[in-house]
Amino acid sequence: MTKNIVSTLESLLKINSPTGYTIDIINYIEDLFRSEEKLFIKKTNKGSLSVSFSERPELMISGHIDTLGAMVKEINPDGTIGITQLGSYPLTSFEGEYVTVRNSRGKLLRGTLLLNNPADHVNKNVRTEKRNPETMSVRLDELHTDKKDFFGINPGDFIFYDTRFEYTESGFIKSRFLDDKACVAVMIELIKDLNSSKNKNINAGFYFSNYEEVGHGSCVGIPDSAKELLVLDMAVIGEGCTGKEDAVSICAKDSTGPYDFTVTNKLRELALKKKINFEMDIYPHYGSDGSAALRAGYDVRVGLIGPGVSASHGVERTHRNALTETFNLTKAYIENFR
Repeated sequence: MTKNIVSTLESLLKINSPTGYTIDIINYIEDLFRSEEKLFIKKTNKGSLSVSFSERPELMISGHIDTLGAMVKEINPDGTIGITQLGSYPLTSFEGEYVTVRNSRGKLLRGTLLLNNPADHVNKNVRTEKRNPETMSVRLDELHTDKKDFFGINPGDFIFYDTRFEYTESGFIKSRFLDDKACVAVMIELIKDLNSSKNKNINAGFYFSNYEEVGHGSCVGIPDSAKELLVLDMAVIGEGCTGKEDAVSICAKDSTGPYDFTVTNKLRELALKKKINFEMDIYPHYGSDGSAALRAGYDVRVGLIGPGVSASHGVERTHRNALTETFNLTKAYIENFR
């Protein structure tokens, strides 16, 4: 199972899906299950996707398929591209990253995100200058000769960052955007596993949201039959947190408030019973699709779990064991849902 999750994760990471441009990855996931007669598939108007085992599921598993990214803000006089960020992330971590710019006609052009005036032999402040959208731009890998048409690139066009996926022999997965494609890979493999099982009474559905990184992912799309929402999202690793790269974390509280006691306690009991490697944790600067659903007024009990991910919103890393443990705990929760 672990091998399948990692393989699915690698496939997902090859599909660019920054907030606002998720049509390709939603279509990819829908195509995986379109021919399965036992599944109920529905798209929302805003482009998210649910895949359910019942027309009226009472348990929903949610994960977001949108990632961080950027948009073209302007074309600078020197032929570089000014950016605006999609989602919140430190540009210091993305400096020097290769990117793909998608113009409005769908043509893809390559470039690099750099500090303005980046030459060390010219700019004496290159080491100390602040990194922000005003001081950084994309250097396009094209010779510019037509002053009337800058390769069809205009403000509002999307910019995709390279992921730099690597799967090490020691079991680590290094890549940008493990938040939240690591959990989406788990969800996809769970659907496959449950769909092939003999259990015909699965009262659950899976919701792939597409605007989580800007705060309104699961504010729509959760069916009114849902009584519980189990959110799968990356677990925090850092000072003051207990998360580990080879474990699944159960989050009791984040910056939006505590998660449901009943759900959290049941997750803990199941993890202990199933001998799942887990950590209980509190996240200091974090909000999830569960937060968005509750703010939207959904009457659901919400829980949050996920694999430990190092260097969140940067060059992220997790371990295959964390993916396996997230799979195991989620499956146990579905099978014991009443």
